[in-house]
Amino acid sequence: MKETKRNLKNLKGNLILLLAAFIWGFAFVAQDQAAEAVEPFTLNGIRFIIGALVLLPFILAGAKRNQKPLFAKTKENKTLLKAGVLCGVLLCIAVNFQQFGIAIYPAEAAASGRSGFITALYVILVPLFGLFQKKRTGAGLWISVLMAVGGMYLLCFGQGVSGIYPGDIIVVCCAVAFSFQILCIDRYGDALDSIRLSALQFTVCGILSLVLMAIFDHPVWTDILSAWKPILYTGVLSSGIAYTLQILGQKYAENPAVASIIMSLESVFAAIGGALILHERLSVRECIGCLIMFAAIVLAQLTSAPRKENA
Repeated sequence: MKETKRNLKNLKGNLILLLAAFIWGFAFVAQDQAAEAVEPFTLNGIRFIIGALVLLPFILAGAKRNQKPLFAKTKENKTLLKAGVLCGVLLCIAVNFQQFGIAIYPAEAAASGRSGFITALYVILVPLFGLFQKKRTGAGLWISVLMAVGGMYLLCFGQGVSGIYPGDIIVVCCAVAFSFQILCIDRYGDALDSIRLSALQFTVCGILSLVLMAIFDHPVWTDILSAWKPILYTGVLSSGIAYTLQILGQKYAENPAVASIIMSLESVFAAIGGALILHERLSVRECIGCLIMFAAIVLAQLTSAPRKENA
């Protein structure tokens, strides 16, 4: 009986993580749609402020339950502020690289699928960059890196060098930035409240993006209103709800390696969403490249140290 309850709890956690991956994957479609009407800084500024507001009720409920003031001058809150600002800056760099890359893909490119799989390279880059922090890794990581390079070649070099889109290069920069952002969360996340850290980094990212919007973008209110559906999707579902689902899922799921693999399915859902909603089509060569990259992602996570982490 006890074992049955344990298995059901683990299944519940995995299903919750699968839903989070689904939401994140289809967010690439929403970002592609929003890019037609809204400039990158404008979209991300609005999106992440919405995401922070979505998490606010959870934060207030937690403070009420624990009977602790939110802004008390404690060592934990000082660390939270430092981590939130640093993670928020890195998140701002990552998401704006991502959105710029998606925005400049030509019409014939499968923007959602390509950007989804290239972004997922952070799963390989995180343990790779972790070497500089003297974190151990095995031969499986290096194999996954070689597989990812091969997959990237098939995905982006299908027609030689001319087959590379500028958006591919920018999204690779996004994957690098996400890697540093995840390493930052990895450093501070275990000792801090995950929801508060997430809301703070969302707030920092949103404010910075709005400042950059004021400098570089030319926001038009009617254009923003015309893209209200993808903006709300990325703000409420992708930024706010999916992150909360990740926290809940990892709470119930017992195997962190399996949990990470489930979450990396966002790249697959991005390709599926692009095909179903935007009618994007990848060539056979590009599909093979995506499959190899996904296999590399799975291998990297299986050979990484099995532990829970806030990604």
